[in-house]
Amino acid sequence: MSTVHLAVIVVAAGSGTRLGADAPKAFVDLSGRTMLERACASVAALAEPVELVVVAPEERLGEARAVAARAGTEGAVVVAGAATRQGSVAAGLAAVAPGIETVLVHDAARALAPTALFARVAAAVREHGDGVVPVLPVVDTIKRVDAGGAVLGTVDRSELAAVQTPQGFPRQLIEHAFAVAGAEHTDDAALVQSAGGTVRAVAGEEIAFKITTPADLERAERLLGGPAASAPRIGTGVDVHAFADDDSVPLWIAGLEWPGQTGLAGHSDGDVVVHAMCDALLAAAGRGDLGAIFGTADPAFAGAHGEVFLRETLRVVGEAGFRVGSVSVQLIGNRPKLGTRRAEAEALLSGVLGAPVSVAATTSDGLGFTGRGEGLAAIATAIVHAA
Repeated sequence: MSTVHLAVIVVAAGSGTRLGADAPKAFVDLSGRTMLERACASVAALAEPVELVVVAPEERLGEARAVAARAGTEGAVVVAGAATRQGSVAAGLAAVAPGIETVLVHDAARALAPTALFARVAAAVREHGDGVVPVLPVVDTIKRVDAGGAVLGTVDRSELAAVQTPQGFPRQLIEHAFAVAGAEHTDDAALVQSAGGTVRAVAGEEIAFKITTPADLERAERLLGGPAASAPRIGTGVDVHAFADDDSVPLWIAGLEWPGQTGLAGHSDGDVVVHAMCDALLAAAGRGDLGAIFGTADPAFAGAHGEVFLRETLRVVGEAGFRVGSVSVQLIGNRPKLGTRRAEAEALLSGVLGAPVSVAATTSDGLGFTGRGEGLAAIATAIVHAA
């Protein structure tokens, strides 16, 4: 029998309340296999012999053993978790067999982490003798915001990274960190650093994302070709803007400028048609709304036109694993007279999204703020499909 030098602790003791499932998160089905089974299967596929330690809820220990066996890790050690993640990792570490030199700690919620990622982290631990974490670059603009919602400034993202698991350590390093731990930490690398250890970064994997919410679970199912992969999703968006007090403000509607018309008040160009479209697309893809993605006062979007928002929304929708099917939007107000430029607007918007866009307009028969000519509103419906 080959000598085993590597142990992988798979933490599967969390309740997963944000997932809204009837079972602990690691035991939730993901396209025919539980998240725990998929995580264990990645470990089982490693080229070198490995000891698998599964940390599970006490009432699910037997089920966890059966899951590990189905994944190809017969003989896995299964132990009960604790009230905190750090306590659960400590329980798993205590169960690692003597003689193991390298320990990886992995969250079962990162069920799609590939075997190559485990191997990459283990190799880096052995090469450097330090802790190792897989990371992804941060691509979004990051702001510091106070408790009242005021933006304090922009953070230099060149020094930031999003951390994943598995995280790897020389056994003596992580055991020492747990022995001297004086506080709870958000991950094992932070614990090791608090004890004076060094942690290095290696390239992570986009597919190793953490499954925390129902939207995350749907994303994983789409990637696996599960039930969520084929079902179209529909979103609705609504936007409202008042007319500006300044007649010199230009009017932008449906991506077009309307000369001679007073524009709409807003941080950007106030294009209610485009804004409603963006909200509908983001809702369909499960990515929140326009304010959450762009902010309501980001100086980068001061005076920005609709195409800027549409293109960025298209990128966000694509990253969520969707492509645009179609969008229908209706403008509500007394002016401008959309019919004279409807074809032009539809051609522009369809070209940006690469999908059919239908634009219509109506009045509110003199009722409400749109009827009184105080502003405009728009309602949009978007359909997206798994990419």
